[in-house]
Amino acid sequence: MPSFFASRICPQRSSQEKIDELHCIAFVRRHSVRDVGAIARHESSEGRLVKQFLGKLIGVWLIAASGLCLAQTKAAPELRQEALALEQQGKNREAELKWRAILKEHPENPEPMAHIGLLEARQEHYKEAVSFYRKALALNPNVPGLRLNLGLALFKAGELKESISEFEVLRKGAPANSPDARRVTILIGMAYYGLADYAKAAPFLKEASEADPNNLQLLLALEHSYLWSGQTKYVLDVYHRILTLNPDSAEADMVAGEALDQLKDNAGALAMFRAAVKADPKQPDAHFGLGYLLWTQKQYPEAIQEFQAELVNNPNHVQAVLYMADAHLQMNKYDEAVPLLQTVAKNDPSLVLAHLDLGIIFSDTGRNDEALAQFKIVEAKTPNDVNVHWRLARLYRTMGKKDEAKAEFDKASSLNQKADDSLFDKIQNGRAHPPPGQAAPAADTNR
Repeated sequence: MPSFFASRICPQRSSQEKIDELHCIAFVRRHSVRDVGAIARHESSEGRLVKQFLGKLIGVWLIAASGLCLAQTKAAPELRQEALALEQQGKNREAELKWRAILKEHPENPEPMAHIGLLEARQEHYKEAVSFYRKALALNPNVPGLRLNLGLALFKAGELKESISEFEVLRKGAPANSPDARRVTILIGMAYYGLADYAKAAPFLKEASEADPNNLQLLLALEHSYLWSGQTKYVLDVYHRILTLNPDSAEADMVAGEALDQLKDNAGALAMFRAAVKADPKQPDAHFGLGYLLWTQKQYPEAIQEFQAELVNNPNHVQAVLYMADAHLQMNKYDEAVPLLQTVAKNDPSLVLAHLDLGIIFSDTGRNDEALAQFKIVEAKTPNDVNVHWRLARLYRTMGKKDEAKAEFDKASSLNQKADDSLFDKIQNGRAHPPPGQAAPAADTNR
């Protein structure tokens, strides 16, 4: 994309810049959105940093020419013009050498530092860019655009929390409802989104979407934020707004389906995911999400078909393989399940269900030593899982290891007792502290 930084005229936001904004929102969402596996309770790691968010997609709509439109230099006009021309031509290294020569002669001038920071950022040397931007700000904190460039460099370096601090300063100083305020609001919302702090992202994305109600990407990000921060009641409201813009939005259907699943509306959730698959059969995780919902309802043959369809779109979808294998197990098709489970266990050992299912199959088919090895893996990863201790106890008993069997039965019993005690404590606490306006149960004095 062309650079406007070399221009000394502060540009207005163009239609191309609007397109770049939509692209950048889509980019950050792709790099932070949790898989539909969130339904399957297998979520991607919290706090996944968004790398290089603005590097190629957001382009120059925020790395503004206005960054230095008020800054002047005492350097030789010819040398400065040469530096600007080289910068505009994309000759970053040559331009940087010119600016460094100017900086050497005028170390008190923030302009060459800011330009060097920009050139470092163009080359994705974000930490170096941050250093130069900070030095320029120390010399003159009032240069328009400079703090914004610092925030963007921090963002691209993955320092999202630090970038938010800079964007907040800009937001406070921008006139309410101005284009600058709206842009920074989007950045703050998407930074929180990239940090997986969806509760904090939601109000900023809501404000941004109200200012730009036809921005589908913003609405999708807001819909996800409400879902993943537990604000399910707002998800369907945003979903209906999305439908007015794009009645065939597969992604919106999926998010609505997840919300309905959380609300225990199984039929509604299935309908939403079926709509998503129909709207866009290639939508990532649409077939998996539908397959998972079918799996939870024990509709295993159709679930397998959906997992297979997901694997056509994405052959590396490990969870689709895992749940397809488990569906085969549930139908007692061990020969189909075992190779799939072994593949999953090899490619992603953290998925405990693969080891548990292998242990069950090996135990049922008399391969006791192999079953024991698999159950031991599960026990090490989930020591408080009653189910694995119970299965280990049965297996030890089958193998004639009475002491080991008793120890595992005792562990299972102890875990069950803890669960019962916890439930009892919650009930008692609820009676001792009833909701406002509700009296505690009266004691029975006749006992």
